Amino acid sequence: MAVVQAGDPQIGGRIQRLRRNHKTSQAELAGALGISASYLNLIEHNRRRITVPLLMKLSAHFGIEPGELVENDEPRLVGDLMELFGDEIFTESGLTNQDVRDLATSNPAIGRAVVRLFDQYRALRSAKLSAGGSGEAVDPESVGHHPATDAVSDFLQQNANYFATLEAAAERVRGDIDSGSDSFDSFEHGLRTYLFNVFGLNWRLAPLPPGIARRYDADRREILTSDVLAPETAVFTVAHQLGLMAAGREIEELLAASDLPADAPVVARNALASYFAGAVVMPYEPFLDACRETRYDIERIQRRFRTSFEQVCHRMTTLQRPGRSGIPLHLVRTDIAGNISKRFSLSGIHISRHSGACPRWNVYSAFLHPERINVQISQMPEGQRYFCIARATAKGGHRHNAPRRHMSIGLGCHIGHATQMVYADGMNLADPSQTVPIGVGCRICPRLDCEQRAHPPVDHRFTLNEAEAAESFYANGRRGY
Repeated sequence: MAVVQAGDPQIGGRIQRLRRNHKTSQAELAGALGISASYLNLIEHNRRRITVPLLMKLSAHFGIEPGELVENDEPRLVGDLMELFGDEIFTESGLTNQDVRDLATSNPAIGRAVVRLFDQYRALRSAKLSAGGSGEAVDPESVGHHPATDAVSDFLQQNANYFATLEAAAERVRGDIDSGSDSFDSFEHGLRTYLFNVFGLNWRLAPLPPGIARRYDADRREILTSDVLAPETAVFTVAHQLGLMAAGREIEELLAASDLPADAPVVARNALASYFAGAVVMPYEPFLDACRETRYDIERIQRRFRTSFEQVCHRMTTLQRPGRSGIPLHLVRTDIAGNISKRFSLSGIHISRHSGACPRWNVYSAFLHPERINVQISQMPEGQRYFCIARATAKGGHRHNAPRRHMSIGLGCHIGHATQMVYADGMNLADPSQTVPIGVGCRICPRLDCEQRAHPPVDHRFTLNEAEAAESFYANGRRGY
């Protein structure tokens, strides 16, 4: 349990989310706490420090431990800002790491606004480069950068990837599905029955065009799933469609209460429907019990819930119910070219926002040992250590000559939680020789002796020493820093 800091500058956001998740107005919560609504508003916006007695009242009101109110996304914000200010346009700015930390600590709202502004700048810069000086307009999303995706990733992070209203909707629907099944442990049968009885929909397999996993035909009252999908993928994609129908109101309320930019709700709606799908396929309480019983053994949990490796990893990151939470985890998904398509971190580890991450991280080396869970104790430059597992998987390829997509899924926690995971068995977590030094990205990584460095660090002047040849052009062996 974390030590509670009554003056935690980020605690206001956590209080606000808990209040919204419990559908309580500021006036109602303020009345229960014996303070004014205006004072609560200042607390939620981190303009007033919270006293210990008030902290105890809040924890009692929400039925959680005081330590669960502690929230600090400062490390992630610091990492995003350092990556941002590592861009070449800031080379002559003379900003120090302490300057960046001061901004994140004293003005986190401004820091997040700067990050969002840079996202837009980067998208426009990419669009201009793609236009090649032709003067033709280019959609920023067509050049490999999707600002809405970053905004939705931030939205999930700000909510700790936990949405109480979607959990409640999923539990309600799952109860109806289970009651409609005439055989024990037949979720698919119950899902088919529920779709027909509640929405008048038939679900069947069909030879859909390549690349199409699901098709909803409202006129014929059918949900079609591709006949080449793995069974767990077919079930999940149908549950995703169900989320849009059965939890549409809850999803729209979450979007309305967010501060997402105009182009992001369509992406967020898809993410929230996927959240619902995971919650209905892997119900919260049984899933959390399974995690604790198996000590987060992903493959055992896969078999129990008939789901995929990635689905289980995603669901593990959502276990943040007040009073019944799981390990704070991080998750990253990357392709073989190093493009990060999913990132989320409750562990505290910083995942690169724009540039490729560190090649020493096992989420990349996992490609060398596909279908095997790779384990690593990773240490960031500031000294924090994390317990990381990763596995490379391949998707697609179910048709003749169809290409396969190679992805790697990384999951992990702070080293302090490592013993709760079965993958730590037999490891000496305190042995420095088992620790792998990693960084966020070469341009902001201070490790000058890394032989896998692909770029010089942004805060060091690089000059070529032709009298020596190091294994890596930008490693410290060049004697040019």
